[in-house]
Amino acid sequence: MKRRDFIKKGLVAGSAICFPHVWVKSVRGEKRLDRVTILQTNDTHSRIDPMPMDGGRYQGLGGISRRTTLVKRIREQNPNVLLLDGGDVFQGTPYFNLYKGRVEYEAMTFCGYDAGTLGNHEFDNGVESLVQALSYAKFDILNCNYDFGKTNLRPLIKTFSIKQVGSIKVGITGVGIDFTDLVANHNHQGIVYHHPYKALQSVVSYLRHDQGCSLIIVLSHLGYTYEEKRPSDMEMAFEVNGIDWIVGAHTHTFMKEPQMITSKGGHQTYILQVGWGGVMLGKSDLIFEDQHLVAVETECIPVDFRAENNYQPESIFG
Repeated sequence: MKRRDFIKKGLVAGSAICFPHVWVKSVRGEKRLDRVTILQTNDTHSRIDPMPMDGGRYQGLGGISRRTTLVKRIREQNPNVLLLDGGDVFQGTPYFNLYKGRVEYEAMTFCGYDAGTLGNHEFDNGVESLVQALSYAKFDILNCNYDFGKTNLRPLIKTFSIKQVGSIKVGITGVGIDFTDLVANHNHQGIVYHHPYKALQSVVSYLRHDQGCSLIIVLSHLGYTYEEKRPSDMEMAFEVNGIDWIVGAHTHTFMKEPQMITSKGGHQTYILQVGWGGVMLGKSDLIFEDQHLVAVETECIPVDFRAENNYQPESIFG
């Protein structure tokens, strides 16, 4: 939602942006406004360092140190922040070839991620290699449409996670893409893909109605949209009722602002994806009036040299 649309909501937007919560007057009495800030990445593909200065479109952008700096500064301004990732953390630079995912998950842990999901490239070295890499991920990994059977991944992946962010109870889950033509059979042996909508609807309804979550987030590695008939974020937002926010991934789609879809059940769902390689950090302020989402303001922040100002570097590997 653009800033002018946000302001039209009449919610004293400036006050809501400055503080985690604020009280406003209305004809019905006092109303409490609360803010949850969602920071998101997707398809970072082992880009620990900034993009090389090779004349490419994204040269010099990205890097985990800069991302960590941005996240730290945003959290200093507002503690009610969730840092989330849509998957495909692996594959793309020699860091993955040499360390097989350890560096990526250690870096994300240092950056302060709250949750992520599995992309297809997380399976590039097989199930047991992913199990070993996940020992370095000190945050939740979520998926509700893969059956992990008796594999060693089963105890490491959660169906959902519930976070209390200020006064807002947040339910988070994840969905993964069909392995067909993306992951070799031997690399996902023992894991079965299920069409995501039925499983997701069950989880979303449980989080909303049984757990009383005011904000439902899906970390999706399905892809934004396709010409052919296949699961996607756009289709999922229509078919599954009750999702508030979709952290998109897989199609490397750069979006300047979220796409809002009204589900067939009448619920408004926002979709945002921020390209690939960690060159952008999505920052979305979700404003709640008495536990109901009433407004959204989003900016996609370039992760560039400006993030280094006044920053004291720390080693992420000790």
